[in-house]
Amino acid sequence: MSRRRKTIHKRTIADPRYHSVLITELIGVVLKQGKKTIAEQIVYTALDILNKKVEGEGTPLAKFEECLENIKPKLEVKSRRIGGANYQVPMEVAPDRAKALALRWLLAAARSRTEANMAERLAAELVAAKNNEGNAIRKKQDVHKMAEANRAFAHFRF
Repeated sequence: MSRRRKTIHKRTIADPRYHSVLITELIGVVLKQGKKTIAEQIVYTALDILNKKVEGEGTPLAKFEECLENIKPKLEVKSRRIGGANYQVPMEVAPDRAKALALRWLLAAARSRTEANMAERLAAELVAAKNNEGNAIRKKQDVHKMAEANRAFAHFRF
């Protein structure tokens, strides 16, 4: 039995423009040094650019959710110490963790791009994710390859 307390999850307030908790979480990930208004400008501008670049019906929120679904991992490896040896055991990813990983990978990939400003970088990475391309998708594929390579240790999962 765990000695830690149960975690208390705070309810996240939806953002004012799209009324989405997911956008609020993206703003929180983009946030640097407490400058929330700048993070909001970056995210909203990126979603506007995404809406212009990706044709088809639907709101920018729906297009963003589709991009994020492409980035979310299904499996990951976790290190387990069993019998004096460490094994990389493939595990299924919980939905909340998958979302958090996807947002983190999206932002890391966007920050490594070379576009003029952060909004354009984020939008370009979202467009790439929509087309199953880009560094965030590559990160997901690497994690899945690692899980596939260590499939032999799946019986250590508990």
